[in-house]
Amino acid sequence: MTTRITAVEKSAAKEAYDAFLASCPSRQLFSTLTDKWLLLVLNALAGGARRYSELNRLMAGVSPKMLTQTLRSMERNGIVTRTVEPTVPVTVTYEATDLGRSLFSVAEQFKAWAETNFDAVSAAREHYDSAKLRHSARPTRSPSPGRP
Repeated sequence: MTTRITAVEKSAAKEAYDAFLASCPSRQLFSTLTDKWLLLVLNALAGGARRYSELNRLMAGVSPKMLTQTLRSMERNGIVTRTVEPTVPVTVTYEATDLGRSLFSVAEQFKAWAETNFDAVSAAREHYDSAKLRHSARPTRSPSPGRP
């Protein structure tokens, strides 16, 4: 009987972290890790620890509120550490943890892919949009007599 329980437990544990399943808790983490600001912060921290103000200047277009939310989420998930220096004004520094550093190559590959392939993606979008426009501009066929 012990073998059957162990097999069931192993099966349940395997399914517990299958991101394709709606109930998988790793799905929320997957969503967090694919956030554009998180990926950019990781790329910025690959060069070492940075102050909040450095990150804010480096990442054009991010609002202070969004950067703060992203950094808090990363800290909560163990991806960065936040160090506060009691200076005037207070100095806040962020640095990737070992867990965060394990994501550096993924974040860099994602950034490089986006920079390298943007023109191809842009062309695909234009092609798709123009095809959709042509399709929606076609006259609709009226139903045949006697057909609803």
